Amino acid sequence: MKLEARRLVDRLWNYCNVLRDDGVSSLEYLEQLSFLLFLKMVHEIEQGNKQISDPSKHRRVLPTGEKWAGRGWSELLDLTGDKLEEAYTQLLNDLGKRKEGEEETTLSLIFNRARNRLQNPANLRRLIVDLIDKEKWLQVSKDIKGDAYEALIARSAEDTKAGAGQYFTPRVLIESIVRCVRPTPNDTITDPACGTGGFLLAAHDYIMRKYEDELSAEEQARFHMGAIWGTEIVPATARLAAMNLLLHNIGLPDGKPLISVEDALAKASDRRASLVLANPPFGKKSQIVITNGDGSVTRDDLSYRREDFWETTTNKQLNFLQHIANLLTDNGRAAVILPDNVLYEGGRGANIRRELLRRYNVHTMLRLPTNIFYAGGVKANVLFFDAAPPRRSEDEPPRTQQLWVYDLRTGYRLTLKQNPLLPEHLEDFEQRAFGVGEEDPETAIVRRESSDRFQVFDAAEIVATRDVNLDIGLIDVDDASASRKSVSELTQELADDLHGALRELEMLAKQLGVELPKTI
Repeated sequence: MKLEARRLVDRLWNYCNVLRDDGVSSLEYLEQLSFLLFLKMVHEIEQGNKQISDPSKHRRVLPTGEKWAGRGWSELLDLTGDKLEEAYTQLLNDLGKRKEGEEETTLSLIFNRARNRLQNPANLRRLIVDLIDKEKWLQVSKDIKGDAYEALIARSAEDTKAGAGQYFTPRVLIESIVRCVRPTPNDTITDPACGTGGFLLAAHDYIMRKYEDELSAEEQARFHMGAIWGTEIVPATARLAAMNLLLHNIGLPDGKPLISVEDALAKASDRRASLVLANPPFGKKSQIVITNGDGSVTRDDLSYRREDFWETTTNKQLNFLQHIANLLTDNGRAAVILPDNVLYEGGRGANIRRELLRRYNVHTMLRLPTNIFYAGGVKANVLFFDAAPPRRSEDEPPRTQQLWVYDLRTGYRLTLKQNPLLPEHLEDFEQRAFGVGEEDPETAIVRRESSDRFQVFDAAEIVATRDVNLDIGLIDVDDASASRKSVSELTQELADDLHGALRELEMLAKQLGVELPKTI
């Protein structure tokens, strides 16, 4: 990170520590910071309009009209105490409103149902006057302000007590995956579980660095108009993603939002992408809160009945895998992070893996080390696959011919802080599997060579088995301690088993008409 970006992060994060005493979590602080940064940048745009004599060339972001005269950042600067708190609360409420029939913009997405979490007006004024107003945010390069904002998100993800880490993917892993799939200016890129937008930003940054001198204004404008887009089910996270993209100069404040706030699995998408990058949320079950006359009930046994899905299942990851496959264009490619259970779960899971191997070219799998995610004990993998021509008959061989598996798990003992995942850990995989760093990367895949850590498997043989087990490619080790599970892993597995047993007991009781005790 550049020195200037680190300076911004340190200034802003130090104030987050002050607000903890006021009951504000790091995620809530980051959300308020997003609102105020946006308002300050809009103010700087309006100040710039004063230097332009032609009113037709003025850029408007906030609503216009008498009601909005003098409102925004300037009104907050002039107020203190309760009047500041009241004005800020009202401003958030008014910015989040959208007239019936009006199209949603990035502005309305960021401020939709926004609330003031800073109940102490003195803290709010200090954040406005002492921290944000002293910076000229539009003049700061996108690298600096974007990196600073991403660093704040990363620090918030460490606040696992607030649940912040559930959607955060290590940046080192994201950037490695992007180097392997090599985005181009002609790609349409999406993430159906985008969190704060890490994959989208990394793909855009790769294109800008590699092709910037060759890109026309029209090609660069594609990314403001929707060539990059994401979907996020949690509104608060979606607004962080929208703000993150905006600070990296992707999208327009008064333009169509590039982040959709919805359940990506609820229906088939009406858009296709040539590149899909995703880390769907960990956990097998999909949850929804149903409100009725007796209160709110959380359901976690949801299944999605979609005509484009090969199987109906309650397993969220298997549903995302089917959804991502169906998002691809004819020549599309995908890279998705999935937990181990997707590789071996029986029944419908086996059928889904079989169809994936039959219909798509699942050419590469990276077995990831444990302890690189904030969700403890997760064993995960990166699955790389490409779209392939439709099979004309069941007699045709599967579109996947060979599945190459790289073991980055065996022998690696990583931790989030003391021994984190670093770029050098991934260099050998990138070079062997995708020819990253070679002069002629287009021919890298055909030059693959097998080794103890990089093994190749015949897909037709896997498809012919009953369970289509993809839990393969790990190095056999003699040292039993190398494969010993940690206490957290054993605890998580026990909890999963108990939860599954309880779910089966509840279903059996329902079938038999037996009412279980409320404690169950």
